[in-house]
Amino acid sequence: MATIDTAIIRAELPEAFDPRWSRLPGIQVDGRRISIDPAQYFFRFESHSWLVADWELVRSQLLEADETTESAVEQLALDFIKAHAESTSDAARVLVTAYEVYAYLFREEHLAGLGLPRITADHLRMLREAATLMALNKVELNGHISNVGPCWFFPAATSVVFDLEDETGGMLDEVYHGGWFNEHRRIEAIKAHAALGGRLVHGCQSVPDQSGGVVAPYGASMTTFRDDLAQFKAGWIDQVYAHRVTDAA
Repeated sequence: MATIDTAIIRAELPEAFDPRWSRLPGIQVDGRRISIDPAQYFFRFESHSWLVADWELVRSQLLEADETTESAVEQLALDFIKAHAESTSDAARVLVTAYEVYAYLFREEHLAGLGLPRITADHLRMLREAATLMALNKVELNGHISNVGPCWFFPAATSVVFDLEDETGGMLDEVYHGGWFNEHRRIEAIKAHAALGGRLVHGCQSVPDQSGGVVAPYGASMTTFRDDLAQFKAGWIDQVYAHRVTDAA
């Protein structure tokens, strides 16, 4: 594991997180307050800067913007990022911004039209929490994966924290990266992720592959991303599963 900064990350989020996140190394949850020790939490932590944009600006200027024959939704997001995103070394700001993004994307009003009756409002809360922590993962423009935490491996991490069976964790993973399985949700996700400076990309083809995902900058090399991911994923997935509680409290 490579680390460049061992300062504790502390953030206060809009809603309390499940205290069972503390099962993972290096993270402590006390209601809305989260503390992360990078040296213990991350498998790889080589960068402590992220690209973010103000969520309220995204809400007011981008979420209602419509694509045209000349400007696709991806171009709208890219132009917005160029105009409004800025680099920050404040990980707490990244987490708070990410929570706003995922509170919007995984809002309960979508449940009725999802077509997955087993997905509940509680599952959406799990998605919001896990996706918020995933925002600290990072891919560089050259495709190198610079930051990797346990939430990169979404089904593994959620099985540890929420005592989920593999099938349920995999189903949540599909909802997370599947754009809610339709174009309307995909467009929402592209716009909302502009607040985190990029687009959501995945190394996996389906749930069993469990290659995780990250909000990557537009233009990042997906070839290098894929090759880098292939080198590390298996061993680190096993390390996440090692923290699973056999007899759930």
